[in-house]
Amino acid sequence: MSKGPTEDIPTRRRGAALENAITEAAWDVLVEQGYNGFTYEAVAARAGTSKPVLYRRWPQREDLLVATLARYWHPLDLPDTGGLRQDALVFLRTVNAERARMLILMRVWLADYFRETGTTFGDLRGRLGLADRTRPFATLVDRAVERGELADVPRSERVVNLPFDLVRHDMLMTMGAVPDEAIVEIVDTVWLPLLGPAHHGAGR
Repeated sequence: MSKGPTEDIPTRRRGAALENAITEAAWDVLVEQGYNGFTYEAVAARAGTSKPVLYRRWPQREDLLVATLARYWHPLDLPDTGGLRQDALVFLRTVNAERARMLILMRVWLADYFRETGTTFGDLRGRLGLADRTRPFATLVDRAVERGELADVPRSERVVNLPFDLVRHDMLMTMGAVPDEAIVEIVDTVWLPLLGPAHHGAGR
């Protein structure tokens, strides 16, 4: 039986479908080969497309990298348990479970990128638009103030964000997830006392 005129002709991908296929392929290349192997040639081959298609959308390799990371780096949902302590513990445990591997691998994958561009992880966060978002612990503290759980007094950004910074530090120092007892210690022994007047029995 003869085939119709459209049979055996692959569907041409366009628009969002094409970009999704490319960034998915780019992610696979980055995971497998790191930034040194993250080339237009490798990504185009993996995506089944051509280098000019990539160049038209992302003129610089850094542009393709940012588009790839933006697809896979989504903000985590903030818990709302009704108590600051429990909110902090739930969020840090989620970070520990869902972000530890990615944070560590990003540091490994992108070490050459940071050296090549002379930029930092903070600069990359800005490119991804993450620096413009309210940080999770600022939101948790604001909610606690609204509930009357914390006094409405000025607090430094460094103090407010300390739990995440300490957990991230431990992840990168040990190249692994943080033990739960360490998370509890960070919240109970280090962070809550620094926040000033608080009813930190709430939510226990």
